[in-house]
Amino acid sequence: MGTIVRASFVLVLASFSSTSARAQQDLWERLNAQAMDLHRQKRDDEAAATARETLAVAEKTFDPSSPKLAISLTNLADIYRSQARYADAEPLYRRASEIVGKAFGSQHPKMARALDNLGNLYEAWGRPADAEPLYRRALDINEKALGADSFDIAFSLDNLAGLYRAEGRYQDALPLYQRAAAIFERLLGPEHLEVARALSDLAQVNRAVGRYEEAKKLYRRALTIRERDLGSENETVAITLDNLAAVYQAQGRYREAEPLCQRALAILEKTRGPEHPDVAIALDNLAELHQIQGNYKKAEQFYQRSLAILEKTRGAEHPDVAIALNNLGQLYQIEKKGVQAEPLYRRALAILEKVRGPSHPDVAQCLNNLAFLYKSQGRLRDAEPLYERALSILESTLGPNHPAVATALENMASLYSAMGNSMRAQALLRRAQQIRSRY
Repeated sequence: MGTIVRASFVLVLASFSSTSARAQQDLWERLNAQAMDLHRQKRDDEAAATARETLAVAEKTFDPSSPKLAISLTNLADIYRSQARYADAEPLYRRASEIVGKAFGSQHPKMARALDNLGNLYEAWGRPADAEPLYRRALDINEKALGADSFDIAFSLDNLAGLYRAEGRYQDALPLYQRAAAIFERLLGPEHLEVARALSDLAQVNRAVGRYEEAKKLYRRALTIRERDLGSENETVAITLDNLAAVYQAQGRYREAEPLCQRALAILEKTRGPEHPDVAIALDNLAELHQIQGNYKKAEQFYQRSLAILEKTRGAEHPDVAIALNNLGQLYQIEKKGVQAEPLYRRALAILEKVRGPSHPDVAQCLNNLAFLYKSQGRLRDAEPLYERALSILESTLGPNHPAVATALENMASLYSAMGNSMRAQALLRRAQQIRSRY
């Protein structure tokens, strides 16, 4: 009789344990979906809190080598990356990739995805030298595992091309984007929305290398696909309009650019609301267009409204706020309003040093802007250490032969020429020319 009781008790325990485990897994799935939904809504503080709770449930529920634990680690890391919390995201991505490698093997497409995630982090962190080998390894894994045509290969090509584009290596980026676009067209057909995205990426590189007619053709094709599938008042349509306007702007065709910018702004104000961060970007684009044409008062109004929106929606210490401060500072500098420009540059620099770290390429850009202001004011000794620090950052993060390093060398050469040190200036210019000859 006692044996029967014990057997019954064990069965009840097993049933209870199974029910409890199922409940924990259901909780994990529910929290995971909630965190990702908040992240899509750009409510990242709430998303991060929910993702941390999801990870805690995963740690208790799943084996330490479970791919589901890797999912929770990756999701939280994705949110931290969008918040520019790169140092917090890195160990999560690394731990996730270790789990994936043990669960699926080092040559599995899931491993390639984990490497791409870590590469995305390093690229955002201003560490392209760390990102590139990860992207290359991910592409190699996908090509060996999946053959010539697959979505994973196309996305790996996109990642590597995007890195090259950000580094100014447009001739390296172009064939990768072309190959990615061709894969998407073959797999999805020529009228798919993903093809429109690939066409837009390809158009950006063509614009960067001065192939404006090709860029316009690609943007128009992307615009046609998006308007047909998404409607004429969709946010993605607005972004495409802004990109097309930028080509006309680069050609000096301002009358054709402005109505595109205006339409993009109107769409975003209607669909997103007048105080959305995407509206701020559209305002920045319109401000730049007016600035180029010498309409400084209008440009200032648009820049100021953009800055106010970003401060309200992103917070006073967000990298996007630093960009807006820089843009307004550059306008004031053009207008010879150095007294108004300097505190904006200094505040932008403080934000980026705090959020992205003191050795990020964006910090170098801020240092360059402030140094250029000092040089224009005749404060040559104040400008010198800023230019030197900017050059050091760019050499260490982008490598000694990057086009941005050439620009920094040219800036320093101009400074030394103004200081009467022509020998030093000529040496810097020679090095800059050697870098330029590579591209």
